[in-house]
Amino acid sequence: MTANTLGTLAQPDAHAAPIDITGEAPAQLLAQLRKLLLIRLVEQKLADRRKAGAIGGPVHLGVGQEAVAAGVSLHLRSSDRVFGAHRSHAHLLALGSDVRRLFAEVLGRDTGLSRGMGGSMHLWDQPRGFYGSVPIVAGTVPLAVGAALAAQLQGVSDVAVAYLGDGAVEEGVVHESLNLASRMKLPVVFVVENNLFASHMHISLRQPDDGTVRFAHANCMASALVDGNDVVAVARAAGRLVADARAGGGPGFLEAVTYRWLGHVDWRDDIDVGVQRSADEVAQWRLRDPVARLEAALRSGGHWSDAQGAALRDDLQAHVDAAWEQAMADPVPPPSALMSRVYAGQGQ
Repeated sequence: MTANTLGTLAQPDAHAAPIDITGEAPAQLLAQLRKLLLIRLVEQKLADRRKAGAIGGPVHLGVGQEAVAAGVSLHLRSSDRVFGAHRSHAHLLALGSDVRRLFAEVLGRDTGLSRGMGGSMHLWDQPRGFYGSVPIVAGTVPLAVGAALAAQLQGVSDVAVAYLGDGAVEEGVVHESLNLASRMKLPVVFVVENNLFASHMHISLRQPDDGTVRFAHANCMASALVDGNDVVAVARAAGRLVADARAGGGPGFLEAVTYRWLGHVDWRDDIDVGVQRSADEVAQWRLRDPVARLEAALRSGGHWSDAQGAALRDDLQAHVDAAWEQAMADPVPPPSALMSRVYAGQGQ
């Protein structure tokens, strides 16, 4: 029997109401809405183009999970050190990375973020604070701890952020990282996007508890458990944890409960192969859409209208479409790049 630390946060038919925006600045909320929608439209474009065969390699999409990266990134600066995993388009875009260069990377173009050598799962934009993503589950968690140690030794107030999924907490290196970060009071925040599935296996079949925040308690670090589809709740919790880490208070652990609308990889929904995942369940989770809940709250507060929403979508869709067409027209790397961009000292 799996313990239910998450409570109603794990129930598909709960928490569909507009979010609480009391005390929040409307301008900031509107900026967050724009960011959420941009991430959503970019990933939907990737899903559509992958399905059509325009993208050669797999793409791991986080449609429905946009509020986590948007809320956390609100408190980050370009000198911070952010690390993703294999589902990191949102983590990158939330920091302000260029859509065209992301598309170009996924397409293997020379103008891509990693010069076309990494694809969807090996992203990099250090000027924006994104130090990299890898498909190795939990592979970047100790790297984030190392980056936090470097910041501490350098005497700067930068923080590191490690994004990981609920499946990654089953890797031993995560627990070693939590222990070291706590023992050395390192400025790192671990952000667990708990979407209840590791690939196709539900957390109830893998863990004795559906929550992961208990690992923060075991390592004596500050923590928060929030609705990951509520961008304000994520931002408030992340703000406290990031500020504490930045001030020398040690690491933080944020568990954000969310849900990916699509399957483990590409455009499919995985309702035929997912454990305890049905079309009805996915439909219920879609009602907890972080974009729609923020829009509903803004409308209720008199800050938004349906006409403004339609105009914003049209504007962002045109931006995404143009970025895709530009990336498609960009050149591929020269054959020599296969060696020169892999081995040091070989030129560019």
